[in-house]
Amino acid sequence: MTRKNTICLWYDGAAVEAANFYAKTFPDSAVGTIHRAPGDYPAGKQGDVLTVEFTVVGIPCIGLNGGPEFKHNEAFSFQIATDDQAETDRLWNAVVGNGGQESACGWCKDRWGLSWQITPRALIAAISDPDRAAAKRAFDAMMTMGKIDIAAIEAARRG
Repeated sequence: MTRKNTICLWYDGAAVEAANFYAKTFPDSAVGTIHRAPGDYPAGKQGDVLTVEFTVVGIPCIGLNGGPEFKHNEAFSFQIATDDQAETDRLWNAVVGNGGQESACGWCKDRWGLSWQITPRALIAAISDPDRAAAKRAFDAMMTMGKIDIAAIEAARRG
């Protein structure tokens, strides 16, 4: 049965590979049904993998092997809340270390160009601090980082 709302992510022939990576990397993630094309289409032939159903941290997705016409960009990202530095490091290193690339403020891209925000809960708490001076110190510290360093964020928050 088709869900009412599912995120569709476009890939250039690597939807199954990406889905498998997400399933092994992120908790509450899995690969579901793989659908093969019933006929030829612009990016493939009959029998090729057309779509793969998967979940990323409980979010239903479909990977579409649509071809090279469209690329992922930062206008869409998954924000993954982490509980500690070890989880932050593990997820960041998995994405970046598998052919991805670092960006700023907790953002990185996977090897297929999809953007991820690896965001410690401590960062959200710090930049939401009712003490606006503390929040600004934490925010300013974050602005200098690639991967988020929770200890540095907490130190900046304390002043």
